[in-house]
Amino acid sequence: MTPGPSHLASADSRPWGVDDSRQPVIVGAFRSPICRANGRLKHLRAHDLLAPVLRSLLDALAVDPGDVDDVIVGNAVGGGGNVARYAALQAGLPVSVPGLTVDRQCGSGLDAIALASKLVAAGGDPLYLAGGVESISTAPARATRNDDGGLDFYTRATFVPEQFGDPDMGVAAENVARHAGVTREQQDEYALRSHRRAAEAAREGRFDAEVVPVDSNGTMVVSDDGPRGSLRESTMARFPAAFVPGGTVTAGNSCFDADAASAVVITSLKRARAMGATDGLLVLGCDTAGVDPQLLGIGAARAAQRLLTQHDVPAGRVDLIEFNEAFASQTIACLDHLGISPERANLDGGALALGHGYGASGAVLVTRLLAQSRSRYSERGVSPLALAMISIAGGMGTAALLEYSRL
Repeated sequence: MTPGPSHLASADSRPWGVDDSRQPVIVGAFRSPICRANGRLKHLRAHDLLAPVLRSLLDALAVDPGDVDDVIVGNAVGGGGNVARYAALQAGLPVSVPGLTVDRQCGSGLDAIALASKLVAAGGDPLYLAGGVESISTAPARATRNDDGGLDFYTRATFVPEQFGDPDMGVAAENVARHAGVTREQQDEYALRSHRRAAEAAREGRFDAEVVPVDSNGTMVVSDDGPRGSLRESTMARFPAAFVPGGTVTAGNSCFDADAASAVVITSLKRARAMGATDGLLVLGCDTAGVDPQLLGIGAARAAQRLLTQHDVPAGRVDLIEFNEAFASQTIACLDHLGISPERANLDGGALALGHGYGASGAVLVTRLLAQSRSRYSERGVSPLALAMISIAGGMGTAALLEYSRL
């Protein structure tokens, strides 16, 4: 589709404030390679994954580390201890720069960016590093302590009180498939397209500029390891139901767990210009919504619908869409709810092919949108709208509406 004129044609129309000192803008975004859990990045803890990304952002934008006001990082299954602070110090930021770790499970990375945006909108021209990280490979074993002092280990936390139902993620994906009438064929077709798009993007080098190589036990990891361009329809059809007998959600149309980190530099439009930044993603707004925990996969659609309505933006007006593809069923259901054709989302593939690094995934969406905006629109003199959205365990979803602009 052909992008229209800038949504932020004048300062008076800006949702965050009336002047450039309160308009949040993302001027840089990087990520680590995204690799299967217990694979090529298994030697790295969360701070080891994140620190090189933070350092690369500072270097690329020539930011004095002491000028960073805070480091805000999402993380879902780490061991606590404030990974944002640890990674910031490991990246070489001075002890004067604090760190804050955010946990909204799969939405953590996007919510960290949303929080930083709101802090910029509050005024003062601050500068933040914000994003998310997950090392599923090194996540600690978790347990509850019994009355006798013994430990009961568990594989995942409970997300809501028992009376609301707390389905495993795969069961919830089946619930959404039944609720929205998403067929097995639709899910397999979508997943196959994700792999093919991601494999093509990797071959053509479309990920290269956003990926920071990381050293894993003496080996430099420079690329993602998930996309399978050789997958065929016949292969997808052979996968059995993975979570519910007779169901439609399979290992083939579900994401795999991954280790990853991603972060952005976010500041005010005024400060971005003073830094010499020439382009970026203006943050128009963010929203988080709650839904029935039994249908947690539709949370992203509820948040995105509210956000688009608030800003009087029809879904068809959005040019670039990144949705975290935890399961094909929920991705299709959310896009259908918004009236968006599945072919328009995740133009370079998504988590079905690249993997889902929980706390990092929401930040990966934003990193991808900045890269896509620059590659597709930077020379065209237009200002495309972009939408990032992710569904969250416990029955929630977060969305962010962005606009690429020359500054």
